[in-house]
Order: sequence, then C-alpha cells, then structure tokens
Amino acid sequence: MKEELKLVQEWDKVFPQSDKVNHKKVTFKNHFGITLVADMYEPKDYEGKLPALAVSGPYGAVKEQSSGLYAQEMAERGFLTIAFDPSFTGESGGTPRYMTSSEINVEDFQSAVDYLTTLENVDNEKIGIIGICGWGGMALQTACIDTRIKATICSTMYNMSRVACKGYFDENDNEESRYNARVQINNQRTEDIKNGEYKLAGGVIDPMPEDAPQFLKDYYAYYKTPRGYHSRSLNSNNGWAIQTNTSAMNIRLFEYSNEIRNAVMIVHGEKAHSCYMGKDAYDEMIKDSKYKDNKELLIVPNASHCDLYDQKDIIPFDKIEKFLKDNLK
Repeated sequence: MKEELKLVQEWDKVFPQSDKVNHKKVTFKNHFGITLVADMYEPKDYEGKLPALAVSGPYGAVKEQSSGLYAQEMAERGFLTIAFDPSFTGESGGTPRYMTSSEINVEDFQSAVDYLTTLENVDNEKIGIIGICGWGGMALQTACIDTRIKATICSTMYNMSRVACKGYFDENDNEESRYNARVQINNQRTEDIKNGEYKLAGGVIDPMPEDAPQFLKDYYAYYKTPRGYHSRSLNSNNGWAIQTNTSAMNIRLFEYSNEIRNAVMIVHGEKAHSCYMGKDAYDEMIKDSKYKDNKELLIVPNASHCDLYDQKDIIPFDKIEKFLKDNLK
C-alpha cells in the first residue's frame, strides 16, 4: 500500500521565517522504504556548489521546532540544509506511529545524506550532520559508520541507550531495575496486542508538579508553551509508544566511536542535566584514538539543556559555523 502523506505547505514553525533563505518541502525514502519529509533551507544568494547539512532532533520533537531553527540559521550562514522528521513521526511515513529504533534512526540520517548527494548544487565532499538532544546521540552513532559525513555536530546530546538501560544519572544501573523495566515493557506488549493499539507514554508532564526537577520544568517551558509547542510534536502531546524502548534498552551506542576519522564537535550546556552524557561520549571517542585532532568538546557557560534548543543568543552558532567550515573542505 502506498503511503499517503499530508504535507503542510504554509509556514507552521515555532520560529519566524527568514527572508535570507529559500524554503521548500522535500521527500526521500530510507532503505526500509519509509518516506521521510524534510524542510529544505537554501541561501538566496550563492555561487557554485554548497556545503550541506542534514539536521534532526530533539528526541520526540519535529522539524518545525529546534532542528528547523538550526537548519534555517545554518542556511543563512551559507549551507544548504534539510531538517527532517524521523521515521514514524511528524509528517514522515512509517507505521505504527510513534515508534523509534536506533537502527532505523541511524538509517534516517544516512538516507538524508543519500538525498543530499543527489542535489546538483551540493558539494558531495562537504556534507555534515547536526543532531540535537537524543538525535545528537544518533548523529554520533551515524558518524561511527558513515564515512561520507565529513563533520558532525552533537548539540545538547543524550545517549538514549544509556538512559533506557541505566536511568537518568545512572541511578538505575542494576540488574533488578533493568529486569523490572523489561517486565513493564513486555506486559505492555501483551496489553497492546489484545487491545489492537499501541498505548502512548504521554509527552511532557502537564501540569508540572511544583517539586519536579528543574530540567523537567525546562522541558515544559519549551514543549508546552508557545515558545516551542507544536501539534505534531510527541513531547508536546501524547508521547512515544510505551513499548518502543525495547530497542534502546538492548543496543549500546557509540561502539568504535574512537575510530571516527572525520570531525566531531560535542556541544553542551554547563548547567545541562545531560552534560555528563556529552562529556562521557567525548572521552570515549578520544580514548586510545589516533584521530583526536579534529574532535572538540564545547561547554557553553551557564547554559541549560533546553537553552540549546532555541536560544539563539546562547547557542554558539559562530563556533559551530567555524568548526563546520574548517572541516568541510
């Protein structure tokens, strides 16, 4: 059965449209046959072939949120960019909805690179990727295997496998906690097959308890307010399918990251609850590596996790641009 996608043509982003770039919707398939939908941003004035970037994230967001903002900003700075919805989410295809898989997510990034290589105005030797939040981790995982990617930016990154297996701050890093999580997920699978539908976990908690950790309040301030709310965003609404965590719990990300030869920058906020994941991923990437010279860990002073979603006065776009242009050559 052919996928029937409904693409919104009017501007429905949570950020204002730039008058410095051209914008249009594009589609492409990954090698699982799922059609992905992306927003393409292209500088209005340029000569010759352009360096290009594929952008996605955060985990549970859509391209009308942070990834689109990053993509549009980088297009203003001279890149052709696409911000895409991952499989099973947003305007992209794939059923059942609101599922995730580390393998499919990496393939989504690779298929975005595939698409960029087909464009006549793109320099195939100057292709990079940007991943935000959980997709920062997926970007690093993709960089582990795709040698066409000459530079990778992982912004305010999560290691989704680590969180699924160990909990936040590794507080549930023990066999009993993992066993209980497996029991919960598998019981949900039994319930879902009986009910004929996949129960959703719920997005960001609403209303937010007064005693909630600050990082959860930060998520609320982005996903549940006009600042970042979007009707297609999982985090803004009913969230992922509960049973989707099966994949993340059973896969270790960043295997062989110390063998990545091309450039990687990990960007994290000093005050981000997730900063330990970025620091550890960087340390693992450079440990016993012969390719340290083009790796960088950039800690943004006083920034929180969600500051790097959309706060343009805090996101270090100048340094990101320089890193990319220095390494896409």
